[in-house]
Amino acid sequence: MSLEQRITDAEGAIAAAKATDAATVEAFRVAMLGRHGVVTNLLDELKQVPPEQKRQWGQRLNQLKNAARERWEELKAATESLPAGSTGPATDVTRPAFSGAPGSLHPISIVRQRITGIFARIGYTVSEGPEVEDDRHNFGALNFPPEHPARDMQDTFFVDGPGEHALRTHTSSVQVRVMESGKPPFRTVSPGRVYRNEAISARAHCMFHQVEGLYVDKGVSFAELKGTLDYFAKSLFGPEVNIRMRPSYFPFTEPSAEVDMSCTICGGKGCTVCKHSGWVEIMGCGMVDPAVLTNCGIDPEVYSGFAFGMGVERIAQLLYRVPDLRLYWENDVRFLEQFSADAFHG
Repeated sequence: MSLEQRITDAEGAIAAAKATDAATVEAFRVAMLGRHGVVTNLLDELKQVPPEQKRQWGQRLNQLKNAARERWEELKAATESLPAGSTGPATDVTRPAFSGAPGSLHPISIVRQRITGIFARIGYTVSEGPEVEDDRHNFGALNFPPEHPARDMQDTFFVDGPGEHALRTHTSSVQVRVMESGKPPFRTVSPGRVYRNEAISARAHCMFHQVEGLYVDKGVSFAELKGTLDYFAKSLFGPEVNIRMRPSYFPFTEPSAEVDMSCTICGGKGCTVCKHSGWVEIMGCGMVDPAVLTNCGIDPEVYSGFAFGMGVERIAQLLYRVPDLRLYWENDVRFLEQFSADAFHG
């Protein structure tokens, strides 16, 4: 190997040297500048160079020797600044700050937190329960009759056969557990995943998210229910929106209602989003059926209450105009990164 090539290799080794601890630094010094080191051996070979080339090669070797010594001193200083017991190099505080894109919450998580945050401001707690539920908490205590379609395997994912355990079809099962846990008053919201045996499409999925609310106390009225939901709609969508209630039916509430909100796209004038009606449905609600209170050990002669429930994906669709529910489950970073700024609002 030529002298030029050996000097080039030595320069590369000097540049690539790293300090992990004092022993590594000392090994570098010995390998380069020790009695039998690379630089020392090259200086010894200078005697064999023709006289007319000694000046040229002497300058190169002196530069190599100085570079090796400077690098050794740098590595030595770095290890001496390490904290006691450390095995890695010291942090270089002069390095540029990491500028990678920050992570963000999933849009469903963002909307769920905004919903629960709105109700927290008026005294609602957050309750959670198991996703695999028994028949009593998912159906029986909530006044679902034995012949109700929701108990059919075409609508529900049963774990060990009808009438036993199933993946919960709503978070109302959490409300049953709350009411069984003690004496009123109760004021809580129950967010979580729920499951329905449905074909996956742009408008439906077999797994989605709900936030359900419950308020039970003495003298609770339907007027309080409407005022609470009007406050929620204005807090989330803006003070200009209005709500209306349409009579409906749910096994666990009586009377029951569907809640519509004035369309935020057209201002109530009519568009494709609201199907030219000026209104979009956002949730169901009603006064807790006395039979449900009785099933949970609460005297309906003393206490009354209301309940409501909404789909988080539905609310997110109204906020973000996402046309296909399947986008929420594909984990496409290009889709998710659009919501990073919104994670810090609401």
